[in-house]
Amino acid sequence: LEPGAEVLLSLDWERRFDHMQQHSGQHLITAIAEQMFGFKTTSWELGRQRSVIELDTPSMTAEQTEALERSVNEKIRERVPVVVRELAADDPEIETVRSRGLPDDHVGPVRVVDIQGVDSNMCCGTHVSNLSDLQVIKLLGTEKGKKNKTNLVFLAGSRVLKSIEQSHSTEKALTSLLKNGPGEHVEAVKRLQSSVKLLQKNNLNLLRDMAVLIARDFKSQPVPSQLFVLHRKEGDSEFMNIIANEIGTEETLLFLTVGDDREAGLFLLAGPVDAVESLGPRVAELLGGRGAGKRGRFQGKAAQMSRRGEVQALLQEFVSRRSPEA
Repeated sequence: LEPGAEVLLSLDWERRFDHMQQHSGQHLITAIAEQMFGFKTTSWELGRQRSVIELDTPSMTAEQTEALERSVNEKIRERVPVVVRELAADDPEIETVRSRGLPDDHVGPVRVVDIQGVDSNMCCGTHVSNLSDLQVIKLLGTEKGKKNKTNLVFLAGSRVLKSIEQSHSTEKALTSLLKNGPGEHVEAVKRLQSSVKLLQKNNLNLLRDMAVLIARDFKSQPVPSQLFVLHRKEGDSEFMNIIANEIGTEETLLFLTVGDDREAGLFLLAGPVDAVESLGPRVAELLGGRGAGKRGRFQGKAAQMSRRGEVQALLQEFVSRRSPEA
């Protein structure tokens, strides 16, 4: 832009006002936390959805958090003015203003943001003109910060309303799914988790029993085949390994897969050591996956389960070449 040129500025006021609420909220929380508990603020982050104040304390109790939240909201209800002033760099009053110090190369006036009767702080940011514009502050709790620091998470103003709206929508959805009231959601989810764990345990036991029966059925054949191929949508690595253990792989080449044809799955190639070492990488390549193996077993993940037929053809050809009748 050339000096003196006329420009049109379009301001996203909703975003700007949100930032003003969070920033002024941070000033207020910082000041009250230091007054009440001596916790100094060492840094803060204005996040997209929530903001975080880093406090110079290794911990903060739930009682302290609740007391701090009550106190900052009392100040909001008192409608305390927020005033911006500019002081000369050599003004003695600057010594009484909270700051982390001026840069060595600073020139010109110093901007000070005053929350009347609460805080006076050097700041170049945009702020509300009265604490009532903050509407409300909600402290969401603390998280472990850097060494000997505590991160205090908060929402101010419109973000509190948006959070309540989102929580209410989630609550309504859970009420519909769980068929009970909000006060019973936690217990309902706990019951579902217990039920799922029991079903998973029972399913695992059934898969293990099935693996043993499949292997025994194969071994009961009068003339066992030199190639055994099996695919099941349900199953896991343990299911495949049980089958391989029960059948034994000294003479038979086994190709086992589990998973959905349209998704990724698992595979196991087991058999004579030399055969598996030769065929394993090629099988993984055909299935669009990767794997590793040792001592006659090669297993891994497959991205293209639909190509199992190509692998079976490869193994059938290999077995036919090794067959004495061939």
